[in-house]
Amino acid sequence: MRFSVEEINNSTTLLPNVSLGYDIFDHCSDTGSFPGVFELISVNGLIQPWHKSEGQEIPNTTMSKVIALVGPYTSTHALTVAPLFMVDLIPLVSYGASISDLSKKVNFPSFLRTVHPDKQVIEVIVNIVQHFKWSWVAFLNSDDDFGIDGLELFLNQIQNTQICLAYTKSLNENTNYSQVFKQIEEQMIYVIIVFAPTLTVKQLIGSAIQLNITQKVWIGDDGWSLNTELRQMRGVQNIGTVLGVSQPPVTLPGFTDFIYSSQSQILCENAEQQKLCNQMCNCSTLTPEEIISVDPSFIFAVYSAVYATANALHNVLQCGANKCNTNITVYPYMVLAKLKKSNFTLLNETIQFDENGDPKFGSYLIIVWSDSGTVLEIGHYTPQPSVDFFINDTKIKWYTNDVPTSLCSQECPAGHQKHQIGSQKCCFNCEMCPTDTYINITVDAYTCVSCKDTEWSEEGSTSCSLRTVQYITFTDTGAILLTTGTCAFMGLALAMCLLFANNYNTPVVRSAGGPMCFLILGCLTLCALSVFFYFGKPTTLFCIMRLLPFILFYTVCLACFVVRSFQIVCIFKMAAQFPKLYSLWMKYQGQWLVITGAFVIQGLLLLCGYCYEPPMPYNERFWYPDKIIINCTFNLKTTAGPMALLVSLCSLCFIFSYMGKDLPKNYNEAKAITFCLLLLILTWIIFATVYMLYHDMLIITFNALAVLSSLYSFLLWYFLPKCYIIIFQPHKNTQQYFQGLIQNYTKTISQ
Repeated sequence: MRFSVEEINNSTTLLPNVSLGYDIFDHCSDTGSFPGVFELISVNGLIQPWHKSEGQEIPNTTMSKVIALVGPYTSTHALTVAPLFMVDLIPLVSYGASISDLSKKVNFPSFLRTVHPDKQVIEVIVNIVQHFKWSWVAFLNSDDDFGIDGLELFLNQIQNTQICLAYTKSLNENTNYSQVFKQIEEQMIYVIIVFAPTLTVKQLIGSAIQLNITQKVWIGDDGWSLNTELRQMRGVQNIGTVLGVSQPPVTLPGFTDFIYSSQSQILCENAEQQKLCNQMCNCSTLTPEEIISVDPSFIFAVYSAVYATANALHNVLQCGANKCNTNITVYPYMVLAKLKKSNFTLLNETIQFDENGDPKFGSYLIIVWSDSGTVLEIGHYTPQPSVDFFINDTKIKWYTNDVPTSLCSQECPAGHQKHQIGSQKCCFNCEMCPTDTYINITVDAYTCVSCKDTEWSEEGSTSCSLRTVQYITFTDTGAILLTTGTCAFMGLALAMCLLFANNYNTPVVRSAGGPMCFLILGCLTLCALSVFFYFGKPTTLFCIMRLLPFILFYTVCLACFVVRSFQIVCIFKMAAQFPKLYSLWMKYQGQWLVITGAFVIQGLLLLCGYCYEPPMPYNERFWYPDKIIINCTFNLKTTAGPMALLVSLCSLCFIFSYMGKDLPKNYNEAKAITFCLLLLILTWIIFATVYMLYHDMLIITFNALAVLSSLYSFLLWYFLPKCYIIIFQPHKNTQQYFQGLIQNYTKTISQ
C-alpha cells in the first residue's frame, strides 16, 4: 500500500499536484485495533456523526479527515469495523475480506472489495472436485465468519451435484486433530477441502505430518495456497497431493527496488518520532528478500484498491492533465459514488465493480504443490464475462500413479440403478434394472425408467428397443393353406348341395335329413367365413367376425343334429313305445321349432354380449418382451352365454346319438353323428391345451385351424359317406333296401 501511494504521489497524470496522506493501523485483533478505528472516525478526539440539514454544507470542523479506507484484510475484522464507517458512507475498500454478507448493500452500502467473494472460490473448488469425479469429500473450515461462510456456500453449491459432504469440522485452537483425522480415515475419505486462514492451516498440516496422514488430496483456498512457509514445512511432501486456488501473482514494476530502498532507511531516533515510524515500515528484523518472498496472493488486490480510491478522488477533484480543482470540498460519499463507477486500466486489467461492490476483474489460477516446494500452474478459472474453466491433468504428479478416487460406493455397472443407503446419496447399493426398464444415469441414476408400450429391453439395459409388431398376414404360409382349405370346404359343400338336390327324393338324402341337409350345409358354409377374418391386421370388425358367424351358424348346425339324432331314436324306439308323443312332434313340426329357437336364443345372447363388450384388437406384450402380437380380446363374460348354449346342444346331440348306437349296422347316421361329435370335442380340447401352453402368434393360425376342423368333421364324416353311397353304391339308395333294414331290426327288437 505504501508503494502504491508513493507511486501515485510521484505520478504526473493521476492526481497531479495532489499528495495522498495515510495512516496505517495493525488490525491484529478487535480489542487492539478499536482505538485506531475510533481515531480515524473522530474529530478533535470526539466521534461526531454528521447531522446535515437540507441545503446546508457540512463544516470542515465536524468532518473526519478520512475520505476512504483500504482494508481490513480478514472477513471477521471487516464485519466488525465496517458498520462504523457505513453511517457516514465512508468508502471501505477491502483487499481480503471475501465473506458473502459484505455484498449486501442494504447493510454495507459503502463497502467495496478488490478480491472476489467466497462464492467464486467455492465454485472453483467444486469444479475441481467434479473434474476429477470425486464425490466423497471432507470440508475443514475455520471456526469464524470466513470458514462458516465457505461451508454454507459449499453445501449450497453441491446440492444438485454428485458430490457428498462426508465429514465437516470447524477448526479452532482447541481442535483435537487426532480425532479429526481418525474420523476421516474411518470413513475412507481421500479428498480434504481446507477453507481457513494460514495460521489454522499451519496447525492442520503440521498435525497431519506428525500423525503420518498420507495419501490424501488437499484442496486449498486462495488464502493459503501460495503460502511459502506452508509449502516448505518439513515432511509436507508425505501428506499427499496439494491442489489450490489462488489469485494470479502480479509483479509490480519497481516494487523490489522500493523494498530495498525502504529497508535502508534510518530507524526512528527518539520516542517523539516513534509515532510516525510505523509509516516507514520499520521491519528491521526482516531482510528485503524475506519480505519479497511473502505470499503474493493479495499484492494486486491491495494495489488496485489504492488505485481505485485514487482514481475516484481524481474524478471528484475534476483533475485534468496538469492540475486538480483543489477548491472542491471532498466528502467521502463523493468518493464512494466515483468508486462505484470505476473504469480504468491497471496493469492490463480493467478495474470495475458490480452493483454489490464486488470486482468485475481478475481470475483464478489452479495450482499444485511440487515436491521441491515450488508451485506449478495446472489450470485457470475466469468467472467473467463467461465462465472459463480448464485443468491440464498431465501436469499433476499424484501421490499414486493414477488420479486418486474418493467414493463412498463404487459406480454401478451399466444397466444398474443406485439404491441409496442412509442419508448420503453417494452411498448406495447397485440393483439391476428389470426387463422392460432402462437406466439413464445422465438424467437419474437412482430410478429405472419403464419403456414405452411399443418398446422393450432386456434386464440391465441402458436403452429401449422397438418391439416387432406381428400378426398373421394373408401371405403367411399357414394363412394360405387355411384359406385354400376353406375355399375347398365351400366348394365341397356346394357340390354336396347340388348332389343332394339332384337326388333329393332318394332314401339316403331323406334319411340324412332331407331339407335339413341343405340348412346344415349352408350354415357350415357361413361358418367357414370366420376363417378369413383370422388373417390380416385385426380391427374391431375382424374381431367380431372371427366369432359371430361361427358361433351363430354352428349353433344352427348343432340344433339340426340334435333334432336329427332325436328323430332317429324316436323312429326306432319311441315310435313303438310312445306313438302319441311321436304324432305331436310330427304335427307341430317340432324339429323346426327347436332349430328356430336355438337360432333366436343364440342371436340374442351374442347381441347382448357384443353390446356389453365387443371383442377388440389389443397388443399382446406379456409373453414375448421383444415383440407385440396383435390379437383380439376374449371376454369370458361376453361369450359365456353363447358358449354354454353350444356346449348344451353338443351334449344333447351326443346323448341322443349315443342312444342309437345299437341301430342297424348299415343305418349309421347316429354313429356318424357320434363320431363327428367326438372329433369336435377332441379338436377343441387340443386347442384349449395348446392355447394355455403356447402364446406365440401361431396360436391365431391354430385357432383358425380348429374352426376349420370343426366344419370338416361334419362334412367328411357325416355327409361324405352318404355322397359315396349315392355315387358308388346306388343299390343301397333304394326304398326296398331301407325297408328291409327296418323290418329286420323290428323283428330283432320284438324277439
